[in-house]
Amino acid sequence: MADPNSAPDALGEPLDSYAAIGDGRTIALIGRRGQIDWMPVPDIGAEPVFARLLDDDDGGCIELEPTTEYSVTRRYLPGTNVLETTFTTASGVARVTDALVVGVAGRLPWCELGRRVEGVRGEVSFAWRVQPGTKLGTASPWIETTERGAIIRCGDTAIAVVGDGHAPEEPDATAASVVLRGTINTTADSRHLLVVVATHDEPLRLPDPANVDRGIDRTIDSWRMWSREFSYDGPWADAVQRSALAMKLLVYAPTGAIVAAGTTSLPETGRGGKNWDYRFAWVRDVAYTVHALVGFGLREETHAALSWLSRAIRTHGSPDPHVFYGLDGVPTDGVEFRDAPGWKGIGPVVVGNPAQGQLQLGVYGDVFAVCRTYVDEGNVLDHGTARLLGELADRVCDLWRTPDSGMWELPEARHYISSKMGCWQALNDAVHLNERGQAPGRAERWAAERERIRAWIDDHGWDEEQGAYVMAAGSPDLDASVLLHAPSGFDRGERMSRTIDALTRQLGVGDLLYRYSGAAAEEHTFLACAFWRAGALACVGRYDEAIASMDRLMETANDVGILPEMIDASDGSFWGNLPQALSHLALVTTALTIREVAPDWVA
Repeated sequence: MADPNSAPDALGEPLDSYAAIGDGRTIALIGRRGQIDWMPVPDIGAEPVFARLLDDDDGGCIELEPTTEYSVTRRYLPGTNVLETTFTTASGVARVTDALVVGVAGRLPWCELGRRVEGVRGEVSFAWRVQPGTKLGTASPWIETTERGAIIRCGDTAIAVVGDGHAPEEPDATAASVVLRGTINTTADSRHLLVVVATHDEPLRLPDPANVDRGIDRTIDSWRMWSREFSYDGPWADAVQRSALAMKLLVYAPTGAIVAAGTTSLPETGRGGKNWDYRFAWVRDVAYTVHALVGFGLREETHAALSWLSRAIRTHGSPDPHVFYGLDGVPTDGVEFRDAPGWKGIGPVVVGNPAQGQLQLGVYGDVFAVCRTYVDEGNVLDHGTARLLGELADRVCDLWRTPDSGMWELPEARHYISSKMGCWQALNDAVHLNERGQAPGRAERWAAERERIRAWIDDHGWDEEQGAYVMAAGSPDLDASVLLHAPSGFDRGERMSRTIDALTRQLGVGDLLYRYSGAAAEEHTFLACAFWRAGALACVGRYDEAIASMDRLMETANDVGILPEMIDASDGSFWGNLPQALSHLALVTTALTIREVAPDWVA
């Protein structure tokens, strides 16, 4: 019998074939053939001009590939998010360095993709092609002839292609598709530049390729400067730094928001349907990111993320935070469907996420975790944020008895146990912050309700027969998200240890875990849950098991260290949106947890 979650036989590159580059505003996914199949411009949340990832025929792409048979090796340049791909053919070797270029003073006000092509030995002939898409069926691209050459227009987006001694060929006005193309021929020590520059609803600046060449070097230096500020001395150092760099790609520089993933509509299952847009900022991701970045001694991103979150909540919906916000801090609403087939034909393709408007009580714990991490690092909250925390703590005292949609954004409101644990965490942190003078309010009430929550969970959330915390009151189902509340401090004892074993038996496949009971029929294993399990093992004192599991989980990343949302346990293939912030954050926070709690750890 066929696996109901398997993909149909259709066009579409394997998701583990992609590497990601970015500039703090958008992100590009580059495949092993040198092709860029995903790049929204000018922002990561924009309708993507290059989206062959979701529409093989009309999505749009940027190609740069040898014209004869070749083999490929690739890597990120150390300490950077600049990709280096080496192509070896029968006639020679050439190297392509890809960067979304930054400026002298930081992020450029336009999108500038620099592709440096260097001959290593012999001769290699490349064909390149820039073919805009239809913005997922919302625009029709065309070419405008100007005194500076051909300009691609797609709605309000303008795109130019600049070469270094290899200008685009004259476009064919009668062709079925809008496309600019050309060739590059390398010899030993030759150097060429292919530049794609784009703006949206603003003038288009055409760069000098020599400046872009310097810009690629400047981008390399900029990433390495950031990495030098990165401080981590502990287990799995290379993987932790690579995940930190992947997380940095998902920090939206204009506002400080944390993007949940770089893509939309990549399916969680071969049957389709569970295709969501994650190009928004989830409060939970902000919490985990701040914890990780503080652990690395990184200050700017931590401050920006907390400031963004506080402003967003106070401006839109205080004292009830939304589950997620747009990258500008404004809540989004609704889902729109696009006329595109989806990756491997697995639809639908959507813009937006239906989780908005749900009550998710765990969000309150996430907000307090951000603030506690920031304060415990030696910082001081502003009066507005401090007053907000007092309001939120009072709100939790009133709300925690209410059914909610849980962390997994499920349609049925229930008394989810991990949500109640999140409320316990919120009030526990509120009391702590009050003692530090950073959350004014009635701490005695918060402490009393905190203990009532614990008693309620003891009565309704523990199943002695199964030896586990259950998913919801009155249900025998299990939920991997309760593992988050070993590090939170709710339970680091025997009950949590037994819960880990029950989850492993019922939801586990090797080191991987499904999210909750029944999920195996709907989707693949959720990678973050596997890392949470390793972290929980360490918190309950099972250090050897935690370390061994982490060692094995390091093998789930692709060849350049990128992690997806989900993994097919049968073959290790990637599913869901990527790069996935929660997966990279789970790797990082678990490594930090093991370093913190495991005695006498030797990396």
